Amino acid sequence: MITSNTPRADNPLRSDDDSRLNRIAGPSALVIFGVTGDLSRKKLMPAVYDLANRGLLPPGFALVGFARRDWADEDFEKVVHEAVQEHSRTPFNEDVWAQLRRGIRFVQGEFDDPQAFERLRSTLDELDRERGTMGNHAFYLSIPPRSFPEVTQRLRESGLAEARDGSWSRVVIEKPFGSNLQSARDLNDVVESVFPPDAVFRIDHYLGKETVQNILALRFANQMYEPIWNAQYVDHVQITMAEDIGVGGRAGYYDGIGAARDVIQNHLLQLLALTAMEKPYSFNAADLRLEKEAVLAGVRLPKDLATATARGQYTGGWQGGEQVVGFLDEDGMNPESITETYAAMRLEINTPRWHGVPFYLRAGKRLGRRVTEIAVVFKRPEDSLFALSQTSDLGQNALVIRVQPDEGVTIRFGSKVPGPVMQVRDVTMDFGYGHAFTEASPEAYERLILDVLLGDPPLFPRHEEVELSWKILDPIEEYWESEGKPEPYRPGTWGPKSADDLLARDGRTWRRP
Repeated sequence: MITSNTPRADNPLRSDDDSRLNRIAGPSALVIFGVTGDLSRKKLMPAVYDLANRGLLPPGFALVGFARRDWADEDFEKVVHEAVQEHSRTPFNEDVWAQLRRGIRFVQGEFDDPQAFERLRSTLDELDRERGTMGNHAFYLSIPPRSFPEVTQRLRESGLAEARDGSWSRVVIEKPFGSNLQSARDLNDVVESVFPPDAVFRIDHYLGKETVQNILALRFANQMYEPIWNAQYVDHVQITMAEDIGVGGRAGYYDGIGAARDVIQNHLLQLLALTAMEKPYSFNAADLRLEKEAVLAGVRLPKDLATATARGQYTGGWQGGEQVVGFLDEDGMNPESITETYAAMRLEINTPRWHGVPFYLRAGKRLGRRVTEIAVVFKRPEDSLFALSQTSDLGQNALVIRVQPDEGVTIRFGSKVPGPVMQVRDVTMDFGYGHAFTEASPEAYERLILDVLLGDPPLFPRHEEVELSWKILDPIEEYWESEGKPEPYRPGTWGPKSADDLLARDGRTWRRP
């Protein structure tokens, strides 16, 4: 049953949805290009099963794989079954699987083969008749970006991109959305020449995470935070995405991309936009995008990029009790590569709410631990009643949103130490999803695939957001390319010295999560 999302007049952010009712996708088929890849096997196919297991897909739902493998439908069915058994979040249910498997099909072909797309069209026509998918087709491009133009053009030539007789046809694109502003514009031009803008869904899986969506709930469903969410009270904001692994088997992809293009341009700038945006009129796609775009348009780069940015490459050494190789020694890596595995930058947002508040973004591999978080650090009280000796162990108040792992929120504040004297030090209050809710959080791809099938796009960036992000990053990338090699840093540390210097110049330090 699909419930109304029309906001109530007295509160635009309030909805008439009954939280006990789920939004179930209508008749539809999902076609996955690149179905033999890791993303499909580990995330997409398990997410489809989990949606079916939760009762969120229609009984006649169809899943179609497209790849060059010489498989029959039964071969692909086995692949899906193995992926579900190994990676699904919900328990395996034979009845759910029996229903899902009846709609599984496979089409063999190359991306440049028009006959393969004719076979795909025939398969979808057959599913429309036999499974009642009613011409509603979503095409998931889990393929390298260089193949996007060819596949979308083939979809147009075969007539699959055109919605017919009240049905819909949508395309889903995985990041990266280009490698700079011009390539992003070229890609958008190609895709939107085939599909209308409201039928193009750009997947940023971070936006499907419960804790990312909780940023909106934390800010706008609570009275206590929003009044102090501004330059009068906030000293600075730190947004961190740290990984404790190296590039491993992704060396070929990662060389020439780097940490900034890989995750800052999309994930971290989206987190910045959600953290800094003004209250939207409603939660519909147009209103959310309007506020996020206003933030990204207001981002300003410091004039001196040498002192406002840092980049590094991890070397070989010991991490977690084992010897690991350096970035330049990874299999398939160019030993002369100047690609960064660590990137940090200082940004400011030229809006009344955030004027003068620095936003520090950092992302890297082979760091101290795996963590993604947003830390809003508040200013110290202007007039303190306490002597310096009484607050020597007291830091700045902070609200930390943990995106992964251990999803939740931590608040750091000062409290009196038990005893006869007045001594104040930091304490924390923790909220964890795993402790507060009995139901496990859905995987991000469950939410995002369901949104595609429902045609509900609030969590998907439009091309305007993508281009604004590249406008922020392109000058930094151009400066780095002119500077030569990044600074080395040891595995298991928190990045190069230049990153610490970046904050030290402002009298601040990075958090150690």
